[in-house]
Amino acid sequence: MRARPITQRTAFAWIKEHHRHHAPPRGDLFRIAAVDDEEALIGVVVVARPLSRSLQDGVTAEVIRLCTNGEKNVCSFLLSRAWRAAKALGYRRIYTYTLPSEGGGSLRAAGWDYDGETAGGGWSCPSRPRLDTHPLLPKSRWKKEIGDEHGQRRESS
Repeated sequence: MRARPITQRTAFAWIKEHHRHHAPPRGDLFRIAAVDDEEALIGVVVVARPLSRSLQDGVTAEVIRLCTNGEKNVCSFLLSRAWRAAKALGYRRIYTYTLPSEGGGSLRAAGWDYDGETAGGGWSCPSRPRLDTHPLLPKSRWKKEIGDEHGQRRESS
């Protein structure tokens, strides 16, 4: 398996066809494809600025889609590549979220840390109604970072 660049159009078409519970996102910062030995697409990861405004500090990114054909180790491969690329672009941390039914094994294998549980819910509010078509359950938040201001764990390049 190898990493390859992928156009937004191709990545979003792959997500539309293969993702279990999400449509393609509206935009992104970058995306990475995983291909097999025959150069066939076996997965994509899409990284964007965080959806939560409180995390939009200019040095934080978020994996907003991870979609594979189910082949072994593709998820952890793409999660590792997403972090490497984000770090190379100057990001200091990256987040992603999983549903309760998703165990997080690929995230742990890629060295991500569990960062707590969200309350869940939708984006719709009276001042800006939206149609929520994604799962509204509480989600597990995962994080990878270079280090923090308190001198805790630091990651080498």
